[in-house]
Amino acid sequence: MLVLVAPGQGAQTPGFLAPWLEVPGVADRLAWWSAVADLDLVHYGTEADADAIRDTAIAQPLLVASGLAAALALFPHPAEEYRRIGAAAGHSVGELTAAAGVGAITAESAMVLVRERGRAMAAAAAVTQTSMTAVLGGDPDEVVAKLAEHALTPANRNGAGQIVAAGTVEQLAALQADPPKGARLRGLSVAGAFHTVHMAPAVARMEQLAKGVHARDPRVRYISNRDGAVVHSGHEVVQRLVSQVANPVRWDLCMETMRELGVTGLLEVPPAGTLTGLAKRALPGVATFALKTPDQLDAARAFVAEHAEQQPAADTLDTAPTWRLVVAPFSGTVQRGVPGGESVEPGAQLAPGAKVGAVLSRREERVLVAEHGGTVLEWLVENGDPVAPGQPLLRIHPKAEVN
Repeated sequence: MLVLVAPGQGAQTPGFLAPWLEVPGVADRLAWWSAVADLDLVHYGTEADADAIRDTAIAQPLLVASGLAAALALFPHPAEEYRRIGAAAGHSVGELTAAAGVGAITAESAMVLVRERGRAMAAAAAVTQTSMTAVLGGDPDEVVAKLAEHALTPANRNGAGQIVAAGTVEQLAALQADPPKGARLRGLSVAGAFHTVHMAPAVARMEQLAKGVHARDPRVRYISNRDGAVVHSGHEVVQRLVSQVANPVRWDLCMETMRELGVTGLLEVPPAGTLTGLAKRALPGVATFALKTPDQLDAARAFVAEHAEQQPAADTLDTAPTWRLVVAPFSGTVQRGVPGGESVEPGAQLAPGAKVGAVLSRREERVLVAEHGGTVLEWLVENGDPVAPGQPLLRIHPKAEVN
């Protein structure tokens, strides 16, 4: 199984986009997305220095645009490639790249959202002097406990022995003086405490914009930063993109889901390297490919061919099916129906948002919801069956039957 991943802020380097301009179509796409983002993405990706592209309002649109441009160069005909990709995920702002890549939102919607996300997060960061520090090594539970002692947030739990602490500069200074046992601290050159309560004003702006976004259900499994869950509802993808601005990134759980899915190959879009590095340490046995320059495209396509799952069209998650699917958000056991509620059997009429069951794991219990409503056609699992992330559980006709 192949998973595509998109990096977050901090992965960009001066001039990284320059070689991609030689690929047919890339310059034209960047010109269009520059108009949407109200930024000269070509300039910032080819000529601007490190200080310029460190600016949150510039870095975030640049990252999303570069990832989408490279993905379209790798997969010129996305509709044919959806069946080859098993899952997709993005780290922090990379979630917007992934959301557009799987068809949950358009590239233009992604560029509008990332433009406003970057501006709003930069404005929120200017209110209080905040920053972030990488905590490397140590026992994860002890590290999180130590951060709590200093009122810091574990903003990124990246797995592979890496947790990023975020908060005020005074709180981070106190952590430097009292570090977790067995851990090394490395200050990060960032503009603020991202993915914490300090970003709440940015969430309000994103919520306002999200109301106008047309979302579609992802064509392949979309793995969410919030909890590593597979999300199949386009509406929920957008809502999670909004709330994630002020909530921790659980990349460790995303990689755990990849392991449960049986991923054999992980390909990272530009500016690549960060997430493949984490995967090499946290996902032993999984092959990785960091796509950095266009001269790697042929090798990347060979990597895709090696790890892709060729599935019949009927087994994919279509955007306009004759039925809808309810899928498992994570691995666990399935419970058909809701205790005390009406039986969810074939022929039952469901209103949009109706509860149809639950998936239980050691970590949590998640209620299953029929996002679109309709007529129940069939359960694809039995009560108590073990299920995998993204596994189809229930098939629903999107329109109620008419007598």
